[in-house]
Amino acid sequence: MKIISWFLQISFKQRIWLFTTVVGMLAITVLGILLSSSSKPKEVIDFSINMSIRDIAPNLGVTGKGLARELELPIDISKKKPLNLLKVTDEELHHAVEHILSHSDSMLKYYIYAALVLFGLVFLIKLGRPDGADVKHRYKWYPRAPYIASLLLSVIVAGFLLGKSPNPMEGTVKVFKSMLGLYPDPMAKVIAFIFFIILAVIGNKIICGWACPFGALQELIYSIPILQKIKKKKLLFVITNTIRTCLFIAMLLFLFGIIGGRKGFVIYHHVNPFNLFNFDFETFSILLTVIIALLAAFATYRPFCQFICPFGLVSWIAERVSIFRVRIDKEKCTQCGACIKACPLEAAEGRVKGKKLPADCFSCARCLNVCPVDAIEYKS
Repeated sequence: MKIISWFLQISFKQRIWLFTTVVGMLAITVLGILLSSSSKPKEVIDFSINMSIRDIAPNLGVTGKGLARELELPIDISKKKPLNLLKVTDEELHHAVEHILSHSDSMLKYYIYAALVLFGLVFLIKLGRPDGADVKHRYKWYPRAPYIASLLLSVIVAGFLLGKSPNPMEGTVKVFKSMLGLYPDPMAKVIAFIFFIILAVIGNKIICGWACPFGALQELIYSIPILQKIKKKKLLFVITNTIRTCLFIAMLLFLFGIIGGRKGFVIYHHVNPFNLFNFDFETFSILLTVIIALLAAFATYRPFCQFICPFGLVSWIAERVSIFRVRIDKEKCTQCGACIKACPLEAAEGRVKGKKLPADCFSCARCLNVCPVDAIEYKS
């Protein structure tokens, strides 16, 4: 097996790196478990429509405006009146409470993200390429097994076991929602967003490529060796990024009431595939988004990330300042096209041709062992 051959080739120093990284991941996870278990669980309160927004909101960790938005009321409506006088039904209140609680962040998940990013970063920089390896044996470099293992951990642990929140997509949206006063702790939302950005900047979009649960699920499906002829046809980045950008702008226009007239409407709530990890498809559009994205992933690389994800757009911008990334030695490069063919997007092509704004690179490592002249490395 390629993974065994790779392990036998790596040096003693690299094996120390591997051991230390695994220990570090376990330490980060244990720390996360200890700190998460020390936090007090919220009291379960039986809410009723005889209570006001002001009575209910603090117990859900949202502001009055936030609860009003979830109840599909104007965010500036009176917060003192009982909900029954605002014509809110028991069913509507129950649905709103469930939706808010489903977005409660699992603090442990932040540590899982950090652990997975640490592993991906060390693998790409220190382990994937055996020390002193001959370029003739490049096909044995960067075996897929460690990457697949990281993706599986992300889907299983950071996804289905810990639920949908937090995740990079919501981390982006909540920053803008907090500007409307929908959360009592806007700084916490900013810090969460900064956390995801830092992970994206340390290693080029590595939080998306190695740790995001829905991104990982799409990657795993795409890796199934079928429909190879279709996979060779890549989507034009100028089209996918234009759609993603327009959707992001539309989200802002609706959220701040510039379009639609009512502040607080979030487009992404209706196409949030992370609901899959809670098995909560509150609207048909969410279920449809999940089905289309996962089916399309058999033939198209990370379709949700390319077309919709707001963090995908933000992290693409952040790629300009990524510390560690795929680097191409222009003096060695013969422009043979091997990396362009291996890349599932137009990322490698953009970098080879020196484009100022190339397509997203998810640090998937596909290009790192195909260059015949050893012109590609993952480094700072």
